[in-house]
Amino acid sequence: MEIRLILKAILFLSLKAIGIPGNLIILGYFAHFRIFTGKLIPADTILFKLSFINLLVVLIRGIPQSLSTLGIQRLFNQQGCCFVIFPYRVCRAMSISMTSLMSCYQNVLLAPSTTYWTTIKKMLVQNLLSITLFFWCLNMTIHLFAMYSFSWGLYLNSTIHVLNLEFCLIIFPSYTDFLIITLSPTVRDLICIGLMSISSVYIVMILYQHMRRVKSIQSTKWNGGSNAEIKAANAVVMLVSMYLCFFGLDNAIGLFSNSTSTSISLELTDARVFFASCYSALSLLEVIATNKKVQLKLKYLP
Repeated sequence: MEIRLILKAILFLSLKAIGIPGNLIILGYFAHFRIFTGKLIPADTILFKLSFINLLVVLIRGIPQSLSTLGIQRLFNQQGCCFVIFPYRVCRAMSISMTSLMSCYQNVLLAPSTTYWTTIKKMLVQNLLSITLFFWCLNMTIHLFAMYSFSWGLYLNSTIHVLNLEFCLIIFPSYTDFLIITLSPTVRDLICIGLMSISSVYIVMILYQHMRRVKSIQSTKWNGGSNAEIKAANAVVMLVSMYLCFFGLDNAIGLFSNSTSTSISLELTDARVFFASCYSALSLLEVIATNKKVQLKLKYLP
């Protein structure tokens, strides 16, 4: 077996070993809490949905990618490729959308208690379900268009642009079609990343001011905030930083791939899929490390 395939198998199987049980534990905790208490706070609701989406990302894309490392290639025909790629792209888009929503919500939560920010906070809390459904519909529409814009095949053709995923091939009619289809989601990603970055900078500023005020007046509150909110804000900043790191690498490789009019190498494809999967598989470690309720629940596991 090639060194590339051995390394690929180790990396992707490691992500599965961490991502699947880890996200299931977080989902199980929040589901248990929801059933027996009847309520989740908005931040936990967003986190629950994000964990569910991350689990889907790990399952939908990671398993076929791992099987391909074992020599099982061309797993799917045209319909099979659609069945894997479409939900993966939608779930990947939902992952960035929900992370952006979480950072914006935490931003509003820590904002000064003025009439304007209080109104925004109430609107977000009351419309979380509607916002989530809007994200699902928007991302499904974007990628449904892409599904009808390229062909699928089992054999390479050097005259057209091809994305070789090993378990199936995505064959673009032309390089122009490839750019349109791949860059459209990138615009959405950049908007979400911009919102996350602005929110994170604002949160860091608030945390810095809070630390200075604590030192000066020995208080644990600031503008109605609490220690729990401050810890949650720190967790959100860490999640956003993790996202920007992994998906930044993913998009950087994607933009580099878009600069060539030839078939994309397997190494670049593997690297992009790996970094895109890292956030979905590893973000749960940050959640477990910063969420005291989840940690307390884990103590009682056998």
